[in-house]
Amino acid sequence: MDTLLNWTPELARRFTRDNLLFDHSLHESDLFADEALVGLIDRFPREGVEVFTMGYDPATSGQWFFGRRGNLDGRALLDGVKAGRLWLNLRKVNHHDPAVNALCERMFEEIAAKTGVSTLKPDLGLLISSPNAHVFYHLDMPLVMLWQVRGVKKVHVYPAAAPCIHDDALEAIALRESDEQLPYDPAWDRAALIHDLKPGEMMTWVQNAPHRIVNGDMVNVSLSIEFQTPKALWRSNLIYGNGLLRRWFGVKPSLAKRNLWLEPFIVAFARIVKLTGGYRGNKSPLKPRFSLDAARLGVLLFDEGVTPPEPMRKSAA
Repeated sequence: MDTLLNWTPELARRFTRDNLLFDHSLHESDLFADEALVGLIDRFPREGVEVFTMGYDPATSGQWFFGRRGNLDGRALLDGVKAGRLWLNLRKVNHHDPAVNALCERMFEEIAAKTGVSTLKPDLGLLISSPNAHVFYHLDMPLVMLWQVRGVKKVHVYPAAAPCIHDDALEAIALRESDEQLPYDPAWDRAALIHDLKPGEMMTWVQNAPHRIVNGDMVNVSLSIEFQTPKALWRSNLIYGNGLLRRWFGVKPSLAKRNLWLEPFIVAFARIVKLTGGYRGNKSPLKPRFSLDAARLGVLLFDEGVTPPEPMRKSAA
């Protein structure tokens, strides 16, 4: 059987350890053509199709709005993406669609065969987004692969270290005190890996690396796949435990100065807390801020009291 990715010995050795770029052939599949996407959206649980819009300045965080899809079916949602400024997120599609699940299983069977890496908790998310839409500076707790199927994204990946991310902010995400968005300084772009991700390419990066994404002037279809390895799960629990130590006991742990002999105790402590109910971070749930206009696809009806984002003005030459 042909492989999905263009493996080399070097890519196999560095998988999950470094920022990597692969070639793939999923962009040639009919699984993500328009008609297939419409059918997939219509089969997917309605509450699982998340609709977002955003402000116009990628450097200005806080303008990420969750919306209501209303009664729009898959075709109307796809047409809305083409006409407007939307970011559709279908989370954990592999848990709901047999064809996508078969693809996801094939991906991770291939990873195991080529790298020997054991993977856990694979979740495949389908991203369908408008021309020029973007995602603000943020990070994910698990490992991530981003498979580009249609359109082009400019992907910025930053070091998973200070000043791009600090321990207390990382712990806040692990403990669900805050969402994944982070304060951003454009000066950090000098340290970023920046790549125009094209159809037939896949990027993966080191765990917890902050990143931001800007679409080109076309509809984008991507697969965002989160997963864990035993090593990544250890790191996630270590961050969780460090956060507990900082908040409950005033300790100031640092991932950059790890005490390896202490880590098993911190990880065990984190697991015990999780098993007994976990730390209640009280992250605010997503609250809808706008609705989609069924009569005017691409038009967003913002709730009273919500200031709609405005396009950035071009400075005079």
